[in-house]
Parts: sequence; structure tokens; C-alpha cells
Amino acid sequence: MKKIDKLVIRSFFGPFVLTLCVVVFIFLMQLLTQYMNELVGKDISGTDYAKIFYYFSLISVPRALPLAVLLSSLLTFGNLGEYFELTAIKSAGISVWRAMRTLFVSAIAITVFAFWYNNQVLPWANLKGYSLLYDIKTAKATLNIKEGIFYNDLPGYNIKVDKKYPDGRSLKKLVIYRHPTNDYGGGNKDVILADSGQMYTINNQSYLVFELYNGNQYSETAPTSNDASTPSNKQFVRNHFGHYKMVVSLESFGMKRTNEDQFQYHEYMKDVKELTILADSLQREYGKARDNLYASSKQYYSYVFRNDNLQPTATMPKEGKWIDSLLKKKPLTLTDKKQALASALSQAQNILSFAKSNQTILNDKEKSWYRYDLEMHHKYTDAVACLVMFLIGAPLGAIIKKGGFGVPVLVSVLFFIISYVLKIQGDKWAKDGILWVEVGAWLSNIILTLVGLYFTDRALKDSRIFEPDVYYIWIDKLKKRLNESKFWRKLMLRRATFSS
Repeated sequence: MKKIDKLVIRSFFGPFVLTLCVVVFIFLMQLLTQYMNELVGKDISGTDYAKIFYYFSLISVPRALPLAVLLSSLLTFGNLGEYFELTAIKSAGISVWRAMRTLFVSAIAITVFAFWYNNQVLPWANLKGYSLLYDIKTAKATLNIKEGIFYNDLPGYNIKVDKKYPDGRSLKKLVIYRHPTNDYGGGNKDVILADSGQMYTINNQSYLVFELYNGNQYSETAPTSNDASTPSNKQFVRNHFGHYKMVVSLESFGMKRTNEDQFQYHEYMKDVKELTILADSLQREYGKARDNLYASSKQYYSYVFRNDNLQPTATMPKEGKWIDSLLKKKPLTLTDKKQALASALSQAQNILSFAKSNQTILNDKEKSWYRYDLEMHHKYTDAVACLVMFLIGAPLGAIIKKGGFGVPVLVSVLFFIISYVLKIQGDKWAKDGILWVEVGAWLSNIILTLVGLYFTDRALKDSRIFEPDVYYIWIDKLKKRLNESKFWRKLMLRRATFSS
């Protein structure tokens, strides 16, 4: 390996690793901000939180890789240009492309790794991460009874406490409404009022115990017959107690893991092979449903015509003047006309309902097919985006010749936003059927590749497109040509005449 290759590689991989870690951390903060209410306040162990951050770190890597390649290549060649190392390389007879060649090979290697990662690691991380996130989101919050507020997160209970003491156990003035599952009439049929009490958990926080003191229990008995509205079948009971213990199960609290097979259907959980098979199957189902639409619609018509010669399918009568017989038929009565109109209206409504329902079914099948096909293409496009970003970053750094994290970060974020917007817009057009799925999926890479090739051409020709004096010279030349132009002189003379 040449010294120039070692210099470029050392300058590239340091910022690359640093940028990758920073971008992954930013995406994790975005996750934390988006799901803050679902993640905080749950009875979940630190291990589960560590797992979800680990899985979503893996999920963020494919989005972070292109930005890391772009920023690190910009920093590398920007620093080389700012400290005149790139000028020394070119003065030694080494072209800019030769200086970029090693990193170009490295970008290809990163692209191959990104495709393997998208195809193998990302589906597994999506399955683990999103299933765990679903379990955390559906888990109930930690038991937290506040003073003066009814707490109803315990299934079958509604509890209000007037005062909680600092020890977290002692309570004052309790009101408890119990709603058993065999409550026929509804309402608050079982009420407990206590002057004081204690609250604690037992059996490894599996059960919640209320020890109540000096209170009353008011209950309405269930009806003795099926008629719950008969007053004589209901009885009101009042019991006084000095000490009463109530045990409540906490089974509904905490997190319960869902079977991961329930999430396997989603396109994010599948590799290229599975996505290709599913996309082909959905395409065939869509084609069959569309082809069977005409045959299914025949049942809604009284007369069906062929498409080729527009002749009725019914057999023509072989004998008799059937046209004359139709003309000799008696005119329809008012009742017959009303029945015919009602029948026609009903038939038209059935046809309209049939058309709308089939249109919805076909649209759903088409969108499902597009979704899986689009995700299959994104396995490739997200990987190729690393190479595209290198084609933009390396020559742009050589042109700008600015190191540090100022201009490179600004330019990197700008092109990353452009790439993201183009990707989202291409996906939307592909899902809506405006563009072919292939064009919509590759739209961002196609446009940015053209931009990268343009910057590469400018860098190889040692262009100064980002230096202001170039545009000052161009403006001066334009003014000189305009002053020498006869048309311009006539225009300025006419303007001076009008102003005077």
C-alpha cells in the first residue's frame, strides 16, 4: 500500500467511526423523544431498556451509514485541501482520482457490507426491536395511587385515598369501588369506606394487599332471577368491620412478551428472498382478482353483450317475425313501469356497490404488492446510497477545501435531507402508482448520482465553482459583453431618453 493510500485511509476512518456513532446516537434520541410517554413510568427492568436501545441502535445503522460516508469523505478531502496536502499531491503528478481510488474501493466495501447488513441483520433487529417496543407500549404504568384522585388502573377496582403518609404504606380515608365480573345491572354495587389502612405487596410484587381499619362495606346482592329490573329481587347489605384485608392480583401489571411470530408478516422483518416471493405472489393475486372482475360482474346484468361484435349471447329465434311480435306487445301499465324502474334502480345500486367494493379490494392488493416490492428494492438502494454519498462527498471536499466540522457538517446535512426527501417522495409516488416501483425506489440514488458525477468531473478538472472571485470575474465579463453589444447600447440610450 502506498503512503498516499495510508494517509487517506487514516484521515477517513477516524471521522467515519465517530460520525457513525454520533448519528446512531441522534436517531436513538429521536426514538426516545417519540416514545417518551410509552417508555417512562412502566414497571420494566433495566435489561429491557438496554435491549430496546441495542436493537434500535442496530436499526439506525443503515440510515447512519450514508451520512457517515458523506461527512467523513468531505472531512478527509476538505482537510487535505485546506492544509495544501492535496495541492502537494497534484504537484507530484498524482491525479485527484488516484487520491480518491483507495477510498472509492473502501466505499464499495462499505456498500457490500451495508447490503449484507440490510438483508441479514436488519430484519432480525426489526423483529426484536419492534416486538419489544410493542410490549413496552402495551404494558401498564407502575402502580401509583395519588391523593384525592380516583385510581382505576386496577381491573375491577376504583380507589381514592385522601392522604398518603411518607412511608408509602399508611393511608387515610379510603373509598374503594369494586366491580365484579358477574355485575348484572352495572353501577357501583360494592363500596368500601375505611377510616385508615395500609397498602403493600406480597409474593414478589404479584399481589397488592389492602389492610383496612374501622370501616363499612355497602353491597347490593345479585338478583335471584333473570329479571334484574325487579326491585324485590335485590337486597342492600351493610357490614361494619374493625379490620378487613383485601388482596388484589397485579397480574395485569408489568410487561408480558408477545409471540414474535405475530410480527413476521411485516415487510420490515423479511430478507430479499422472502420479499421477492411475497411480492410475486401478491402480484399474481392482484392479476387474478382483476381478471375475474369482468366474469363476476355478469351476474348483475340482465343482458350481457360480447366484446368482439356486440351481439347478444342469447340465441336468436330461428322462426317467426320476432321484431313484429315485439311491436305488437301491449304497452306497459303504470304498475309495470314502477316495478321496472324499482328493479333497474336496485340493480344499479347493486352494480355500484359491487364496483366500489372490488375497487377497494384491488387497491389494497396493489398497495400490499407495492409495499413488499418497494422494501425489496430498498435493501439495495440503502446500500448503494453509501457509494453515492462518497461520489458527492469526496469531490466536494476537494473543491471546497475546508476542513473541520463547520462547512462539511452543513453540506452533509443538506444533502442528507435532500436524499431523505427524495426517498420519501419516490416511495409515495410508487405506492400511489404514479411511478413504477423501480423508479420510485431508485429516484433518490439516480438524482444524487448525477450530482456526484458532476462534482467528480469538476474536481478532476480542478474547478473553483465554490470560490466567489470566479463569479465576480464571470459577472465582469458579462457586463463587458453587454456594454459592447449594440442592442444593449440602444436599450440603455432609450432608457436614458425616457427618464429625461
